[in-house]
Amino acid sequence: MNNQLRPMALGEILDRTAELYRNHFLLFAGISAIFSGAMLFIQMLELGLMVSMGYPHIPPHLEWLYAVSLGVEVLAIGLVAGLAIAAFNRAVAWIHLGEPATIRAAAGSVLLRLRRYLWLMTVTMFRAWTPLFVLYVALFALLFAVMPHGFLFIPQVAQQPPNMNPAQAIEVLAVMAVLMLLFAPAVVYGAIMWLRYSLAMPACVVEDLSTGMAIRRSIDLSQGSRGRIFVLWLLVYAIRMLLGLLFGFPFLVFGLKHPGHALPLGWLAVSELAGFVTNTLIGPIYSTGLTLFYYDQRIRKEGFDIEWMMQAAGLTPQPGLPAPEQV
Repeated sequence: MNNQLRPMALGEILDRTAELYRNHFLLFAGISAIFSGAMLFIQMLELGLMVSMGYPHIPPHLEWLYAVSLGVEVLAIGLVAGLAIAAFNRAVAWIHLGEPATIRAAAGSVLLRLRRYLWLMTVTMFRAWTPLFVLYVALFALLFAVMPHGFLFIPQVAQQPPNMNPAQAIEVLAVMAVLMLLFAPAVVYGAIMWLRYSLAMPACVVEDLSTGMAIRRSIDLSQGSRGRIFVLWLLVYAIRMLLGLLFGFPFLVFGLKHPGHALPLGWLAVSELAGFVTNTLIGPIYSTGLTLFYYDQRIRKEGFDIEWMMQAAGLTPQPGLPAPEQV
């Protein structure tokens, strides 16, 4: 039996995550690069749209188009991130259970159930983050109504005070204060719901479940481990922030040297390339940890380690975990 198939404490799961990442770096980086490349393509399309609209001097009547395209970009990147999680879940499941894994097989397994994984990510994203999304739309609608045209891209414009009388200013400030107060509950709600759904993708991938069944499975399995999963998320977020500060230092220097100026388009493209590197390096960590939490919860709640030992001994039928193609 795989000696890792036993209940593990949070520290052991983090150690195991680091061990898998280190020992299979090329595999994980290769999988991550595929989906990070798709994210980079989406972001470059967004930059192309900005160029076609005349960045940084985008006409006022096109600012809403940019805001809408930005929302579409965020949604598309979220869906691609979900597909990356599915590919990592499959690869880690194979490795954790002693099976061989390849980049081609992991990516190919996602294509076989592409619609299911996309729908699962769409449902979980909207269930968790709709309140926050609504608040963002309301906030941007307010800003477009009161701020000078061009405030999104030109710092000099954003620093100009809105042209309104005192009564209007008080009303705007009151509405903005209400929106800002609602942001914290929306973030907390989204985080709680996201933790409830955090094991839906591993369950869908490993057990070949439908969207509804995977969500219900996640709600059940994640109970008792959501705090530990949150710690994993915080650690990954901290690492991402450190890399972001490292790659973002030149942009900080540019902003200090050229206050009030929008970033040149070339610098924006470089920032997207830096994001590609960050996503490639960081992406496998969270997904690997989630898969380990999924198996840990199955061991704790269902005795999966004993079940797997019996299957390895030929006492029960082999589970429906498809083996990867050899390349």
